[in-house]
Amino acid sequence: MNNEKATPSISFEQPIIYILDTNILLHEPFAFLSFKEHDVVVPMTVLEELDSIKDRRKDVSRDARVAIRALEDTLSNASPEEVLAGVKLPENDEQHPSGCLSIINDYSLEQTANTLSFNENDNRIINAALHIQKKNPNKKIVLVTKDINMRLKAKGAGLAHVEDYRTDQLIDDVKFLTKGYHQFEGDFWQQVTACESETEGRQTTHIIDKATLPLTYINEYLIDETEHFAAKVTGFDDEKISMLDLSYERLMGKNAWGIHPKNIYQGMAMDALLDPNIELVILTGPAGCGKTLLALATALEQVIERGLYDKIIVTRSTPEIAESIGFLPGTEEEKMAPWLAAITDSLEVLHSQDENMNGSLNYIMDKANIQFKSVNFMRGRSIQNALVLLDECQNLTASQLKTIITRCGEGTKLICSGNLAQIDSNYLTAVTSGLTYIVERFKDFPGSATVNLNGVVRSRLASFAEENL
Repeated sequence: MNNEKATPSISFEQPIIYILDTNILLHEPFAFLSFKEHDVVVPMTVLEELDSIKDRRKDVSRDARVAIRALEDTLSNASPEEVLAGVKLPENDEQHPSGCLSIINDYSLEQTANTLSFNENDNRIINAALHIQKKNPNKKIVLVTKDINMRLKAKGAGLAHVEDYRTDQLIDDVKFLTKGYHQFEGDFWQQVTACESETEGRQTTHIIDKATLPLTYINEYLIDETEHFAAKVTGFDDEKISMLDLSYERLMGKNAWGIHPKNIYQGMAMDALLDPNIELVILTGPAGCGKTLLALATALEQVIERGLYDKIIVTRSTPEIAESIGFLPGTEEEKMAPWLAAITDSLEVLHSQDENMNGSLNYIMDKANIQFKSVNFMRGRSIQNALVLLDECQNLTASQLKTIITRCGEGTKLICSGNLAQIDSNYLTAVTSGLTYIVERFKDFPGSATVNLNGVVRSRLASFAEENL
């Protein structure tokens, strides 16, 4: 498998022609504009598939319609001959020229590879790529698709170059993904050469040299191996870093709705969740590390006990990538109930010691004004003074997450949680997940904090499964 990314760099030595599969335009409707000076070909079969998808009552239909409109805007003034030959794409500037966009009628081509049946659309697209490869021996021909099986079939049919589309990929490997904290070896203070401290009330701020931690960002937590030091970065410039002294003991003493952190990672998460100045909290980590439980406990604490928010809105992607939930009976909340069982499970854990647990749950649901909502119906809303819990967001695309984040109005806090090892989408991987996207995009935003939870799982069985399956 060719491991190159479909993010071509400028090269005047070898022209490249990129053939796009349907899933590329569904993943990013304006993808055909991302190939710089290289040419882009869209097979007729791709247009047929987009046409069949655009009228479905699914979230993906919107992307199909956007892609069709974008292609039409580019080719609207071209003649049929120009569309087949290639229409110049818009240029960003003189230093970054663009290639051409063309449509190939793959229905009129003869079958190139006898092993591929024309009964499948994927095979027609592969055949179009093989035809272009044969007609252009001096050019590099690349089929771009997110379908792994199609990449394998194309290679087997004789196509020299097949790639995934990753121009929206911010990192190459999730091991480089921001964890939200930096852990120093040994004693932190033994590594500090100079420090200035300022105390205001109960809060102490330390100012240290930037050389101690050259790469950092706002709201990054700092801990060491002594289990005494803990701080949070509050500001920095080219020379200095200011950090709020939190202390290990104070983080471990956090409390919300009767829940205490089991380790320092949960302590950092609770600090971020309970901080009214942080508008976006992103929790990542393996199954059973407490993401949902901590989010719900701190939400109840802030809505009922502290009165900081008026309601709790709970939503998540459904197994069909936020597609229709209409086949289930009942209201929107009743339809969403099966997908939000993790929330009700956490509520039961929080009130398991109550004499009448069912009565307590009903009272809390009403008191905290907990609402279960579908991601489908988030578009166009303006959510004010609410605490929004977005669970399982590793299965959402960057576009879907953007839709939800931009719904958050004045006084609203958003908590995103997910496990990058449990992605159900056919077209998402750990590095292209919307969860990964917002972790990287928001790491420099002063109103956000990320915490990767480690070290705690719900049981010995879950721990073994996480490590060995």
